[in-house]
Parts: sequence; structure tokens; C-alpha cells
Amino acid sequence: MKETDFYSLENKIKTFVPGISLDCVVFGYQDRSLHILLLKCRNTDVWALPGGFLPANSEMEEEACNILEERTGAKNIYLTQFYTFSSLKRGWNCNELSAKTFRSARSIWPKEFLPTFDLWFNQRFISTAFVALVDAKKVTPTPDFISEACLWVPVKELPQLILDHGVMIKKALEYLRTRINYLPIGKELLDEKFTMIDLQVLYEAILGKQLDRGNFYRKIMKLNMLKRHEKLMTGAQNKAPYLYSIDNKVYDQLIINGIGFI
Repeated sequence: MKETDFYSLENKIKTFVPGISLDCVVFGYQDRSLHILLLKCRNTDVWALPGGFLPANSEMEEEACNILEERTGAKNIYLTQFYTFSSLKRGWNCNELSAKTFRSARSIWPKEFLPTFDLWFNQRFISTAFVALVDAKKVTPTPDFISEACLWVPVKELPQLILDHGVMIKKALEYLRTRINYLPIGKELLDEKFTMIDLQVLYEAILGKQLDRGNFYRKIMKLNMLKRHEKLMTGAQNKAPYLYSIDNKVYDQLIINGIGFI
């Protein structure tokens, strides 16, 4: 890290709203499973959600997108605000793991910047969290200067996380699973043409459970959002699955009306 990075960060801290942080829970769909975008904290084995602080002259939604791009390289991600975490226990001393990470982060700051560091990070923070679900193939994770790595990590294989970031991920999953019940999912996450199995596996990855094939087919077809194409010829003709694509007009209207999987 260059010293100019610390000068820049110290100057930015002076423009931030005290006690307010923003965190981004970005889920990615790849290899038929749900992943999450995480940063590895420098000089530790601990990981974190991409997060940052709110400048006094910025809107939360706009700044959440800026933070995500600056910290991970992810651009043009549509983020939705889903929860505010305000527990009195939030803070770097909430547990030994977070306290250790705090000490490690503090150790890489030049001595002349430590008064600013301590004054800022020892205060209580209320965090507003944002969530997104994207096609992981369209995002190339790139770590910022205070992180060792930025990777897509399977949701079922979460590493050690700082602060209450594990709680944030759990809450974001609950939000996503509720959302899938009243909004159609799949337009941005599947190939232009896909099989019904592909769509079912996507829903199962998000919901975290297996679905009955017959019931799923009936519910999806009831939405009238799919166009059926010729069979995918991979073997015997009578066993080949049909290909489907999204009817954009119907899909968009379902979004507007809030009609989904239920």
C-alpha cells in the first residue's frame, strides 16, 4: 500500500457521516449454486462483506454502488436496501475475532494516521445493508488496496466473517427467498435459452431446498412468462428436454404487478 492511499482515506473520513456504514450483500449464481462476493481482510484469515461509509453530500443508494465498485470492481449492479443493523453490540469489540481483525487493520496504518483511525473506528456504527443477485460470470472480482483478495465464495462454505456480517448474509437470504415468492427470477441469471431443469435448479439454489418437479412446472407455466422452443437434442428424441426463453413483455409486467412463484 502507498502512503498516498492513507492520506486519501484520512481526508475522505472527514467528509463521512459519523456512525453510519453501508454494506453490500451481493449474491452470484454460478455452477448451479449460490455464491457471495467477499473480501479477505489484509494480514488475517477473516473475510468481510464489501462495505464503507456515507459522505455527507451523497445519497445512500448511489454511494452503496460506488463503494461496491471501489472495493470489488463490480460495476452497474442494481442494489436494493433491505435492512438496517443497529444492535448496541455492533462494533469492533463485539467478539474476539473482530477485535483481532481491528488490531491487525490498525497495525498497517502509519503512526501519524492512528489518532484519526482510532477516533473513527471506535465509535458505534449503524449499518444500512443492500442486496443484489447477479450472474457471477459478468463480474470479475478485484480487491481494493486494504484487502488481500476478493472472491465468489459458495454460500454453503462461508469462512470466518467480521462483526455481524454472518447475520447480514442470513438476513439477506431471508429477504431474497421472500422476494422470489412474489417476483419472477431468472431473466438475468440464465442463458437466453434454458431447460425447465435449469430454471428449477436456480430456484432451488436460492431457496436452499429441493422442489417437487411437477408442482414447480405447474406454478411456473401458470405465470405464462416462458416461450417454448424446439427440444434440446442430446439423445433419444422422446427424452430430450424442451428449451425455453423468457417472454420479456410478460416478465416485466409480472414484476410491475408483483406476481411471482406462489
